[in-house]
Amino acid sequence: MSTDAHPSSSPAGPHLASNALQGILCVELGMLFFVGQDALMKILLDTYPIWILLFVRSLISVAVLVPLILCLGGPHRLLTPLWPVHMLRGALFATGFALFYAAFPFMGLAEVSTIFFSAPLIVAVLAALWLRERIGRHRIVALVAGFAGVVIAINPTADGMSWISLLPLGCAVFYAVGQVLARKIGDRETSLTLGLHTLFFAGLFILPMGFLVNLVLPQVAAHPHLAMRPPATGIGEWPLIVLLGLAGMLGYIFLSRAYQVASASLVAPFDYSYLPIATLLGYIVWNEVPPMATLWGMGLIVGSGLYLGYRELRAMRHLDDPALVGESVFPPTAVPITQIHADENHVI
Repeated sequence: MSTDAHPSSSPAGPHLASNALQGILCVELGMLFFVGQDALMKILLDTYPIWILLFVRSLISVAVLVPLILCLGGPHRLLTPLWPVHMLRGALFATGFALFYAAFPFMGLAEVSTIFFSAPLIVAVLAALWLRERIGRHRIVALVAGFAGVVIAINPTADGMSWISLLPLGCAVFYAVGQVLARKIGDRETSLTLGLHTLFFAGLFILPMGFLVNLVLPQVAAHPHLAMRPPATGIGEWPLIVLLGLAGMLGYIFLSRAYQVASASLVAPFDYSYLPIATLLGYIVWNEVPPMATLWGMGLIVGSGLYLGYRELRAMRHLDDPALVGESVFPPTAVPITQIHADENHVI
């Protein structure tokens, strides 16, 4: 954002620019950790079921975050009146990423990730419906193009197309709702508190979810990564599982922080940095070459997402009173949600 657009009448401009930069940086760090996490998950799914891996990931994250919050003290907290929102986010993340990882043995990393990355587009739609951010014609065109990319990536006309392609799309929907919830929480929680409670509740839900899925759909037991069974007795891979938990924890913290301090429409497009890294890693480690439909869909999705971010930044440069953003380093306050979105009526 240009900091000299209103040199005298907009003292909040430099602060807004600082928050925007912080949000972008947090997204990029989060994506790096998530790429590493997903690569580890893809490796470990050969031995362990999804439910166990997601539970252990949450357990390790909570084991690290609880003493960290106790040492740091306020404004971080273990008990919060916002626990129902955190519980909802935990349920959304547990369900969404169970769907996401369920597709790993059947699809390449780039294919699964491309479909999942319709999430920033869904975030933009939810921001308009839920946070009352108005969408101008430019954003409508970008959203239509992006969702066209999702359809191309799923490739419903292909002979080999199956319901598996819908799993990462379902994850994208749950993920987007969870991130908009983080934006609604705003400055009333710190990123550590947000990460702790989301991961705690996700871990609380994931094992019962695994038992329920295996009970209702007994045919899933034919796939080892979906069967509810005890983990392997050996300890050779447990260091990788610990690393998986740490990577997931750091990724969630950085990403939640990004959505707290900056506009959802601004930071969401930077999630796309995951895709080229994941595609390259899939090729190097597993020799995965994405189908042409996936590459075309990826191009449309990334292009539309980046254009949404460009329009958001362009609109922000012309605002006389930049939007307030959640600042999680301050003690939690009872700021009404309507005060957190001062620019909700501008059209881009």
